[in-house]
Amino acid sequence: MLRTIKDIDIDGKRVFIRCDFNVPKDEFGNITDDRRIRAALHTIRYCIDRECRIILASHYERPEPGKYEEKYSLRPIAKRLHTLLKIKNELYMANDVVGPDAKEKASKLQPGDILMLENLRYEAGETANDETFAKELASFADVYINDAFGACHRKHASIYAIAMQFDKEHKAAGFLLSKEVNFFSKVLEDPIRPFIAVVGGSKVSGKLQALNNLLNKVDKVIIGGGMAFTFLKAQGYEIGKSLVEDDLIDEARDIMEKAHSLGVKFYLPVDFVVAPEFSENTAVKYLPSQEIPHDWMGLDTGPASSRLFREVLNDAQTIIWNGPMGVYEMDKFSKGSLMMSHHIAETHATTIVGGGDTADVAQRAGDVDEMTFVSTGGGASLKLIEGVKLPGIEALEK
Repeated sequence: MLRTIKDIDIDGKRVFIRCDFNVPKDEFGNITDDRRIRAALHTIRYCIDRECRIILASHYERPEPGKYEEKYSLRPIAKRLHTLLKIKNELYMANDVVGPDAKEKASKLQPGDILMLENLRYEAGETANDETFAKELASFADVYINDAFGACHRKHASIYAIAMQFDKEHKAAGFLLSKEVNFFSKVLEDPIRPFIAVVGGSKVSGKLQALNNLLNKVDKVIIGGGMAFTFLKAQGYEIGKSLVEDDLIDEARDIMEKAHSLGVKFYLPVDFVVAPEFSENTAVKYLPSQEIPHDWMGLDTGPASSRLFREVLNDAQTIIWNGPMGVYEMDKFSKGSLMMSHHIAETHATTIVGGGDTADVAQRAGDVDEMTFVSTGGGASLKLIEGVKLPGIEALEK
């Protein structure tokens, strides 16, 4: 079992919490969805209640290392966090990551105070999993807590190398991380059946391993999104200019054969919203999968597919959903994804939504509160489904 923050003594200590505050913002820099910030509150409040001096660290997007750009700063996140925490204590913001400002502010913290370091990725050592940089981070604290599930699949300094600087009595998972890991492992090891996987997104390549692993566990699979065309082409269909991974057609065929031999029902879209080009003001048609014109492309699943998928989901007791059904960012091609979200939310099943785009779709559809569990990590949840040991978790156990 993963050791959690409750299993170690943190009272009055300096605690370093790795969070995942990589939240979406609009073009004016306003936070549009603060779910990841809210998800971290439980662990942070637990530390405040125990009179800890708290250091928070997170990455945000992909700045160029060594270059401090305002748009990548964690300042707006610190501000939102302070509002959400509703505390009297101070929340200080450092102007650097391991520089003089961060060190000076850290040394002056009082019990219950919080210091947020600047974007970890301003430092080249973060993504390089650099040991020297990790030691500098570790020097801030007596205890290391990893609560950044969304970044646990990356072998970065604040996730992996830093954890190696602490012994077992001084490192653990935060509440969010342990909840995510326990939820996924419980559902994958012992699901209530029928267990259905809904897998979408643009590419088969990113989901191959997950699909292979899921076939051994589920009763039915629904495929949507751009990856469906690789499967349809493997069946000999004309798919026009739709997205396809020609080098994976044999793998797609193998997956369908494996599903057949295991008795897993395998569903592909039966119709699509097709267009001659990928743009908001293009003409669209609704056509069966067999009738995509050779110079058009499929950009969303059609209404017949939505009805079929609703029937397939009807008797589900457990549903795991990872990946949208089409190019949901454009209104014209968002209906398939939004309908899928509604159908999943309307079932009586235990529903698990992978993070990233999938959580974004559920949010846009207004279904987040109806889902049993919405993960905060897209890539990390996919790795758990693949059955891969996440570096962040491995480092806590070593």
